[in-house]
Amino acid sequence: MEFFRKENEEPSPKFVRRKDDLTGDDDDLMRVEMSCGHAADPGSLTGWCRSLLDQGHLKFHCPADVNGGKCGKEWSYQEVRRNASLTETEQRNFEEKLAKFAAKYYHDFKECPNCKSYVERRELKNLRVVCILCHSLKGEDFEFCWQCLKPWKGAGAPSERCENEGCKNQSLEVLANCKLKDLPGSEIKNCPSIRACPTCGRLIEHMEKCKYIVCPQCHVEFCFACLEIARNCQASKGGAYFQYCAKPLAPKQTQIPVWAQK
Repeated sequence: MEFFRKENEEPSPKFVRRKDDLTGDDDDLMRVEMSCGHAADPGSLTGWCRSLLDQGHLKFHCPADVNGGKCGKEWSYQEVRRNASLTETEQRNFEEKLAKFAAKYYHDFKECPNCKSYVERRELKNLRVVCILCHSLKGEDFEFCWQCLKPWKGAGAPSERCENEGCKNQSLEVLANCKLKDLPGSEIKNCPSIRACPTCGRLIEHMEKCKYIVCPQCHVEFCFACLEIARNCQASKGGAYFQYCAKPLAPKQTQIPVWAQK
């Protein structure tokens, strides 16, 4: 008999006879208890976590209702994998998406147009990139533009474009050409319908509800009208969810914020 758990062995799921806190289903079934204390059916747990991945979220959290709010406690992928009883195909799909999101969110890399190796950009505001792999693999110096992915043309290291024809920031084009809209149920008029998140730079289109938006990439809440972080906007003018902010309405953005994560 084995009395001690091996160091890398995962604990077994804990089953309880309670309602599903994710869906509210109260059929008399055994469900798995998560680390936050809420119970979920493996199927509903899989469905919820898959929906988070489909929305671009990198982390899993509990959506169970708690006194009118949400639990919000984070679950590790290991816990989700164990308690959701993922099949091999589901596990592979989850892990491929997590790896892709992690690479996108926490690193800044693109394929070198010369050697086809992936290169990480160290200076996030510099479009002129030297491929060190071209030098080590081919013995040649190669510079390319991070924006248009063509051999570098021009002098210096501008942050907006190189001198190749057609080199332009597609995200800035979207911001410049987006429509203006009146925010639904609000006194805020002629607000740009697309914003770059002031924290990470991801483009977000305003769809409905109030002016406060939670970015699906960095998960920071900001004001779509004045572009301040939500808590700062609320602190300067409390309760103004459907009113103009203390700061004036921000015009269309002409720069994309760079997410300098550590």
